[in-house]
Amino acid sequence: MRSLIWFRNDLRVTDNATLNAAVKASTAVIPVYILDPEQWSENRWGHAKTGPFRAQFLLESLADLKADLEDMGGTLLIRRGAPAEVLKALAEEFDAKTVFATAEHTREEVDRQEQVSEVLDLRLEEQLTMYHPDDLPFELHQLPDVFTRFRGKMEKRSEVRDPLTEPEGLTLPEGLKGDALPSLDDLGVEAKVADARGVLPFKGGAAAAWERLDHYFWDTKKLRVYKKTRNGLLGGDYSSKFSPWLALGCISPREIHAQVRAFEKEIEKNEDTYWLIFELIWRDYFRYVAMRYGNRIFHKRGIKEEAPKWRTDRRVFEAWCEGRTKCDFVNANMRELAATGFMSNRGRQNVASYLVHDLGVDWRLGASWFEHLLLDHDPASNYGNWIYVAGVGNDPRPSRKFNTTGQVERYDADGKYRRHWSHATLELDL
Repeated sequence: MRSLIWFRNDLRVTDNATLNAAVKASTAVIPVYILDPEQWSENRWGHAKTGPFRAQFLLESLADLKADLEDMGGTLLIRRGAPAEVLKALAEEFDAKTVFATAEHTREEVDRQEQVSEVLDLRLEEQLTMYHPDDLPFELHQLPDVFTRFRGKMEKRSEVRDPLTEPEGLTLPEGLKGDALPSLDDLGVEAKVADARGVLPFKGGAAAAWERLDHYFWDTKKLRVYKKTRNGLLGGDYSSKFSPWLALGCISPREIHAQVRAFEKEIEKNEDTYWLIFELIWRDYFRYVAMRYGNRIFHKRGIKEEAPKWRTDRRVFEAWCEGRTKCDFVNANMRELAATGFMSNRGRQNVASYLVHDLGVDWRLGASWFEHLLLDHDPASNYGNWIYVAGVGNDPRPSRKFNTTGQVERYDADGKYRRHWSHATLELDL
């Protein structure tokens, strides 16, 4: 049997359940990545869903995946169009009977899966979380509404599976050749060079992901102090910075988990090493929230019954986007995001809280802006964290309002970060 493997946010050959399943079940496998026009369109707020930084990171990741597949005897087709139409045409061309893909659980991705399943045999594999969905110690509808309870149940009653080995090789239909990678121009995206003041020169692909992990774990051993430094603002090593590669699946959370355990065995086990696993559990939690609540994570009221009366004042919102508010700490973070496609976790919490609770702007505009710019955007993490901060998600506290003055005193008392991202511009008194 010939099969198609439809890559999406699983751009790796190691620990890839979908790739393994396709190889095991098929006499020949045709790997394909589809550039869906929907992902390059503007949303209801007027923002392109995929901005220049993530677009470049994606192309780099595809180039790396193609090279890895070629090393296995395969290749990568890169096509444009609606996934159901593209895959149906390929199935007819190569007499493929089945499409293998990694299961997604947010609205647009699920819609695409359903459209494909209407015209082809679609087999989905679960592999985007650290804890496999089959290993949940409760039914999905019983997912705890508070993260601490979720973490407690998972740590006590579930185990993280070992990463899968890479398939030994791929067999292609005779004569099949891969497609050339498109450019940003081909995609209609204007290239933007990341500001050299950014924390890292991020590059897409599994090779770069493992290079980063080797640097952070084994070369510098910064993992030993992760919890102590993770709220930093400047420099490449205050935190792991794995999130962009996790978002596109260039590396899996199980692979990172296995490396943490190896580090604990060979170097040191302490609260810092545990805290990185804690963050992977946090990431898992929002994926399970998305699975349980579906489209509600995109709605104004989130998963709550009522929502505050937020405004959609574009003047106020655009000042926030451009770093022109009366809070210089918020401004510095927003300028970093605009210039690099990245922002620290500490910064994200503060700017989100400021937009919603200080400026009174609808959180969905902020989430949309993050989706446009962030290198590490994925729907579950982005929207899940936004509804959390906005008070319409899983936060047990009634308000997640950050005191930016107190945050500055704690994390940027010397003003180094704010000076790093300052520039001469008039600030609006908002």
